[in-house]
Amino acid sequence: MINLDQKFESYLDGKKSFRIDGIEEPLTGYGFHCDGNDIVGYWVNTTNYKLYYNLMEQFIKMEPLREIK
Repeated sequence: MINLDQKFESYLDGKKSFRIDGIEEPLTGYGFHCDGNDIVGYWVNTTNYKLYYNLMEQFIKMEPLREIK
């Protein structure tokens, strides 16, 4: 299992951030997601997006957290 605390600890103090479309996005949260029976991956929230990854740490999709104007 992936240790998310170890993986993202350095992002929580604000020293590191995600760069999405050239914009720095601070991390606001993370956790595992499941299909109802099994853990199938994890998610990472930034200020404006929720990013989904599988357990092989491959990017799956990105969803805006609010409507982009």
